[in-house]
Amino acid sequence: MTDQLAVSVLGTGIMGAAMARNLARAGHTVRAWNRSRDKAEPLAADGVRIATGPEEAVRGADVVLTMLYDGPATLDVMRQSVPGLRPGTAWAQSTTAGVDAVADLAAFAHERGLVFFDAPVLGTRAPAEAGQLLVLAAGPSHARETVTPVFDAVGSRTVWTGEDGAAGSATRLKLVANSWVLAATNAAGEVLALAKALGVDPDGFFDAIAGGPLDMGYLRAKAGLIRDGALTPAQFAVTTAAKDARLIVEAGEANGVRLDVAAACAERLARAEEQGHGDEDMAAAYVASFEEKLSD
Repeated sequence: MTDQLAVSVLGTGIMGAAMARNLARAGHTVRAWNRSRDKAEPLAADGVRIATGPEEAVRGADVVLTMLYDGPATLDVMRQSVPGLRPGTAWAQSTTAGVDAVADLAAFAHERGLVFFDAPVLGTRAPAEAGQLLVLAAGPSHARETVTPVFDAVGSRTVWTGEDGAAGSATRLKLVANSWVLAATNAAGEVLALAKALGVDPDGFFDAIAGGPLDMGYLRAKAGLIRDGALTPAQFAVTTAAKDARLIVEAGEANGVRLDVAAACAERLARAEEQGHGDEDMAAAYVASFEEKLSD
């Protein structure tokens, strides 16, 4: 088999669109579908074929890549695609779906004779567009050569976590990593909110921690988005981050662990979403510190 594949991308939001473009640029034949077609149509300029439905998108694909909102949405779309699926097709499931949902998706794959890979990614808009995502993947080693060209096109590195995608080892690692990302993001917002409340110049805080163990590039990056009013276009949207935070809390509860920080993150993100910031970068959780709308 050559490295040039027919790849179906289901879901062309922030991440999925960037992944589809990089797959096309790598020379693969890419067919994409999105529930809101207007989000998929710009990909045509990059050589991506836009499908009218999931069934059409997956027909003839060597690899199906899903990057949808959550597990139930992914299962629904894959069920719609059944008439176009052929047994033996590799399915790289990259949605942050949660542990229980991954098991449901793997069961569907088994029923349909698909080769299932649990393959969430770490990264936001910028690394996705640059093809620099970190792919976390679990799946059978005998079939990895099929999906490796896909992972190489969208990411800078692939970390294999196990042989059985149904076990969800890659998703479990993704939830652990996201728990840190969301905690750091919300902490950055609270630092700026507290500084504002106390009349402290944020530059004084950054000067105080500069070069020490408390300094962190991610903190400065997210704080910069808030201070510069650059929350759109989102690197990773509030709505999706809130969903991920809920999945983290649920995973902790299911395994006897109380995650107070993750629960607080979920609540703050949900509040920011309610305040109308759902499509903005997750750093917009900053606004959840204030009861009234912030002035420009």
